[in-house]
Amino acid sequence: MKKNKYILFLICFYILGLSAQTESNSDAVTFEEKENEVINYDNIKKVLQNDGLDSSASEKKSYVKQVKQERKKINKEKYNFPSKNDFWKLMSELWLVKNAQLLRWDFPRPEYGIDKAFKQLLERYGYYNYAFKILVVNTPQITHFALPAGEKESIFILSLPFMRSLDLTKVDLSLLLLEDFLRLKEEFFQDEVDFDKSLLGTNFYEKKMDKKVILKVLESYSELVFKKGFTFQQQYKITKKMDSLLKSEPQLWGAYFRLYKKIDQFIKSDMLYKNYLKVYPSPELQIQWLSPKKKVI
Repeated sequence: MKKNKYILFLICFYILGLSAQTESNSDAVTFEEKENEVINYDNIKKVLQNDGLDSSASEKKSYVKQVKQERKKINKEKYNFPSKNDFWKLMSELWLVKNAQLLRWDFPRPEYGIDKAFKQLLERYGYYNYAFKILVVNTPQITHFALPAGEKESIFILSLPFMRSLDLTKVDLSLLLLEDFLRLKEEFFQDEVDFDKSLLGTNFYEKKMDKKVILKVLESYSELVFKKGFTFQQQYKITKKMDSLLKSEPQLWGAYFRLYKKIDQFIKSDMLYKNYLKVYPSPELQIQWLSPKKKVI
């Protein structure tokens, strides 16, 4: 019995000894692994630095940041309100498209040669490299008009029924276009279009743009082209400018004078053009402003 107890005691002692040794070995391994991890990290860091990979990662991070900034800048620019020149071109073309049915500019027509004649007249008076488009419309709703389309660009409208009714020559039409051109140069039309001009060139990123601004501009276009037109003071200024320009060439001056005598008689007899006087006040007064002391035949 005593022998059995002694054997059991030895077995327990042996098991406890093994357990203690295992724990001691486990602690030693854990410490050694941690030490190796530190050593390995330092070695990896040195390798990265030696190979330039560390600085490469930093450069990539900087590049990504720069790309994000550029993308944001490009996206922000999409919300720019058009600049002055872009705005007028956009609005004039939009107005023409929206009023296509009324103006009836989409119809087959021959080449009238007005572009070439008008270009020559512009250059004769020193206006070179000026871009323009002449849109012939098949309606009496409008006789002639110029719309702004940029710093050195305009859109001119001519009525085919008006041209034919008065039997206007290319010289006559070029003179009318020159008059309209001078009105644009004075910015009479641009000044009368009703909208907040401080919006031009501004940015509305992360803001809500009021679409009513565009609708208001288009309504103002229609009001000016069809009903309101220009004032007596503005008409007088343009007539005097034309008088000054053409005086050096009696033939052209005489053609301009006779043109307005023809227009004056025509609008008094044809009710289709009763609105002409609202847009271009009193051709009769223009004749008086132009009339020289000697009678012109």
